[in-house]
Amino acid sequence: MSLILPDWNPRAALEPLRLPWLDAAGLELAVLRLDALDPLVSGNKWFKLAPWLARAGDDGAEGVISLGGAHSNHLHALAAAGARFGFPTVGLLRGEPQDTPTVRDLRRFGMELHWLGYGGYRARHQTGFWEPWRQRYPRYQPVPEGGGGLPGAQGCAALVAMIREQLPALGWEDYHSLWTAAGTGTTLAGLVLGESGAHPVIGALAVPADHGVAERVSGILAEASCADAGYRLIDASRDGFARVDAELARFLLDSERDGGIDLEPLYTAKALLAIHDEAHAGRIPSGSRLVLLHTGGLQGRRALHDELLRLTGYTDRAVEAQG
Repeated sequence: MSLILPDWNPRAALEPLRLPWLDAAGLELAVLRLDALDPLVSGNKWFKLAPWLARAGDDGAEGVISLGGAHSNHLHALAAAGARFGFPTVGLLRGEPQDTPTVRDLRRFGMELHWLGYGGYRARHQTGFWEPWRQRYPRYQPVPEGGGGLPGAQGCAALVAMIREQLPALGWEDYHSLWTAAGTGTTLAGLVLGESGAHPVIGALAVPADHGVAERVSGILAEASCADAGYRLIDASRDGFARVDAELARFLLDSERDGGIDLEPLYTAKALLAIHDEAHAGRIPSGSRLVLLHTGGLQGRRALHDELLRLTGYTDRAVEAQG
C-alpha cells in the first residue's frame, strides 16, 4: 500500500525570550518554538520531512529509508511519524551498535535499523551508495541525511510566513534578522528562500566550516534558481560537531533558569550563544529585534544531561533550586 501523506499542518508559537544579557544589550528576541510543536515529531524536522513524504506518496512508495546517528533528531522524528501515520521506516545509522535513549525510541516506534560502521557511513555521498538499499527496499523512498536537499528547504521556507503572521501579537511591526542553527544547511537555505531578501538570515554553524554547509546552501539556492545571497554564517561549533564545553553547558543551564525555556546543546543553545557573543562584541545594534528558531532536538539531550551537569559542576538539585 502506498504511503499517504497525513493531513497534519502543525503551527509553532512565536514567543518573546527575556534574558539579562539581552536587556543589557538593548535587544528583543522572539523564539519560534518548534520544540513545542509536538511531543515526538518536533522541531524543524517535520517541515523538512513533509515534502519528502509527499514525493514518496506521489511515487507510490510504501515506506521511507534515511540516515543518521545514534542520537539523530531526524531519525527520531521520521520513526515517530511512521508510527503515528502508519508507514514503515528504515534507519541507516553511523558507527557500531549503541544503546541510547534515541535508539531505544527508534526500535519502539518500529524503525528497522542497520548499523553501517563509520567507513560505511562516510560513503553516503558516493555515487551508487543507495543502489543496494534500493534493491533491498524497492518501494521505499530514500531521504538524505537530515531531510536535506531542495525539498527539505522548501518545506522550511513556510516558517517565514509562520513568523510574520505572529508579529502583531508581540507588538512588533517587523524584525531585523532571522537566526537559526545550521547543521546540514537545509533549514537555513529554506529561510533564505522564504525571506526572499526581506531580512538577513544568520546561520550559527553547529558543525565546523569544513563540513560543507556553505557549499550545500549555495547548491540548494542554485537548484531553486535563487540568488546565493541574503545570509551569513557564523562559526558556533565549539571546534567540532556535538562538542560541548563548560562555557556552553553553563550558558545553556543559566539560560534555561533565567528564560524558562528548555534548550539542547548541539544546535539551539549554540545559536543563542552566538547571538550573545555577537551582541557582546557590539556587532548587533542596540534596539534590534531578532527572531531565533528553536529547532527542537530535546529528545537528544537525554543522553547529555549528566555531561552538562559534570561540566558545570551543577547537580540536579542545584539546577532545580536555581529554577
